[in-house]
Amino acid sequence: MQVDRSQMTQEWLQTPLGKALLQMEVRVLEEALDGIFGEQCLQLGLWGDNRTFMRFTRTRCCSVIADTRAAVAIASAGKPCAVGDMHRLPIESDSVDAILLPHTLDFSDRPHAILREVDRVLRRDGRLIILGFKPGGLWGLRRLIPGAGMPPGADHLISDRRLRDWLQLLDMRIEGTTRYFFRWPLPGNKARGSNKWERRGQAWWPELSACYMLSAQKRVSTLTPVRPLWRTNPKIVAGLVKPSTRASRTSPISRIRFDPR
Repeated sequence: MQVDRSQMTQEWLQTPLGKALLQMEVRVLEEALDGIFGEQCLQLGLWGDNRTFMRFTRTRCCSVIADTRAAVAIASAGKPCAVGDMHRLPIESDSVDAILLPHTLDFSDRPHAILREVDRVLRRDGRLIILGFKPGGLWGLRRLIPGAGMPPGADHLISDRRLRDWLQLLDMRIEGTTRYFFRWPLPGNKARGSNKWERRGQAWWPELSACYMLSAQKRVSTLTPVRPLWRTNPKIVAGLVKPSTRASRTSPISRIRFDPR
């Protein structure tokens, strides 16, 4: 059941591995959200508490919309936020300055519809930040094993390369990709990761990371009018003489008669 799955996902974030991942993502997003300004910032999907990431925004207003299927789990946990369908947002077009998707696409079977809605509600030059689990690497392989540490319900993993292609089809400019969290996906893993270990992973084996953060910006579309190719009058090329209607004089050689004999 979808509601039970959402409840299990929130419980997974309370495990030692889930807490370590959430702490790492707080540090990653704190730096990413620091340079985003504007009126409205929107988070689609609940990942942790509704203030886990929104407290780092520089916009005047910030909102969190959780999926409709997670309404019961949200109400039982006492986490106030709006509830709606991610692929049909009740938001005006071109009205949001920044959107955050914290593993939202990993739990949805309609990622294309969600991205189209994101493109619709984003303003020109609006910013988009996506957190996702990597299908490859240590976590991507371990997810095939039951109880390997992946949060329940993350069945629709999308690689950052494929996501870049999808966003470029929406005419979004990719700003960068950050790979993070180099920890073994073991539920009982209580070892604390260090910043030094994270830096080594990003420099030496980025493909083995558990997650990625992708940043993009909506382009400003400019309309270039196509002018019709009208017919123009023929141009007179210099050097050509206009033919005359007068009869030309007979050349002296034309009056010479040849003797047929």
